[in-house]
Amino acid sequence: MAVIAGNWKMHMGPARARAFFDALDLSGVGDGHDLVVFPPAVAIEAAVGAAKRAGGRVGVGVQNLYWMDEGAFTGETSAPMAVEAGAGFALVGHSERRHLFGESEGDTALKVGAARRHGLVPVLCVGETLDERKAGRVDEVVLRQLNAALPALTSADRRFFVAYEPVWAIGTGETATPADASEAHATIRARLVDALGPAAADVPLLYGGSVKPGNAAELLSADEVDGVLVGGASLDPASFAAIARAAG
Repeated sequence: MAVIAGNWKMHMGPARARAFFDALDLSGVGDGHDLVVFPPAVAIEAAVGAAKRAGGRVGVGVQNLYWMDEGAFTGETSAPMAVEAGAGFALVGHSERRHLFGESEGDTALKVGAARRHGLVPVLCVGETLDERKAGRVDEVVLRQLNAALPALTSADRRFFVAYEPVWAIGTGETATPADASEAHATIRARLVDALGPAAADVPLLYGGSVKPGNAAELLSADEVDGVLVGGASLDPASFAAIARAAG
């Protein structure tokens, strides 16, 4: 089983979300794979409806959420709102939230907790910048980000995913090698098992960063890589389906 997730970022409003599913051909994609897309909040409900009409094989998630259930937080989306719109997953701690919008590790931990309280499957994103990689700090950075969220992940009775996304490989055309991904994922896996016990050996670990149909099979075959978090290539239904087929 592999997880194929697509982050649409600030693309694809309701009409384009519906058109995506109208054009999506998942023939040849194994039944055991988890397929998920993360549309903008305004398109969640449209994507959920279109995904159901297309056969219900693709789940839908929210790209970001606030940790309070409601209140005077202009522009934010709460976990209950996302659930009401039909979302089943939540991206948390994406590098763009951390580096463009100043989201702290404490914020990320609160968001993971909110997602889990309301039954959303959190997809926790961790990863280093190019400067941090050059300084040999990959494990330090990844573990710091992971450890901040661990208090909200101490129970193994609900699903969650962890996505390793080296910041230097997002939207740049640069891609971590399968060996790079495996090394980081091994670090994450060891920490999860140490903190949560043997059940954490089954937590899916995703790689994210310039994933395309041409490199998906190689990345997905790497040790400890259980899936991919796809950016730009997930906007095209043919590319998204091709990446899903690459999972075998």
